[in-house]
Amino acid sequence: QVQLVESGGGLVQAGGSLRLSCAASGRAFGSYFMGWFRQAPGKEREFVTGISSGGLRTYYADSVKGRFAISRDNAQKTVYLQMNSLKPEDTAVYTCAGDSQRDYSGRDPSKYEYWGQGTQVTVSS
Repeated sequence: QVQLVESGGGLVQAGGSLRLSCAASGRAFGSYFMGWFRQAPGKEREFVTGISSGGLRTYYADSVKGRFAISRDNAQKTVYLQMNSLKPEDTAVYTCAGDSQRDYSGRDPSKYEYWGQGTQVTVSS
């Protein structure tokens, strides 16, 4: 059992930056693969980025490579998403997710066991 709670969303101008946090409960956070997804109104949920349990491997959607960075602090049971050079098309609800069963859960949301409630990111033009 694990609970995930996102924070840090808000309104930002295009070209600006925002840092999201996802705080986890439970004893085994350090064994979970963690990912971030996003969903805009009228669009399908989209994989953004993921990170292996120890933080040694990271994965990014092509649309955010070079602009976003995922990191984690297992001692604090927190995963972060640093978002730079934000674009209006980044506007979405961002949700963190975790998987205890594999360390490379990838882009398929069905592979993730645990989900947060989401936090809204709005990028103005």
